Amino acid sequence: MNSTDRLNQHTMTGQPHKVEVNQRKEIEISGVKELDSFDNEEFLLETTMGYLIVRGEHLQLKNLNVEAGFLQITGKLYEMTYLDDHHGERAKGLFGKLFK
Repeated sequence: MNSTDRLNQHTMTGQPHKVEVNQRKEIEISGVKELDSFDNEEFLLETTMGYLIVRGEHLQLKNLNVEAGFLQITGKLYEMTYLDDHHGERAKGLFGKLFK
């Protein structure tokens, strides 16, 4: 990624993509473009680095600021998975149909 790409990515969401986990009880994610769906076991979100699924138990949305590209989730974290473009579109379509 060249410096122009980094600048465009930063400008698009207000922050570059970063994930910070604290004691498996809290996760802060920057570079968030959109929160597609969530419940107490799974969050599906689009980041500047692709689609990301966060799975766990008793997950709660603590803070969301899409304009700044920031998301904070609390609960017991089990898994984070990035999806490639092909699978991301499929997952978005499936979750979009389920949660409309």
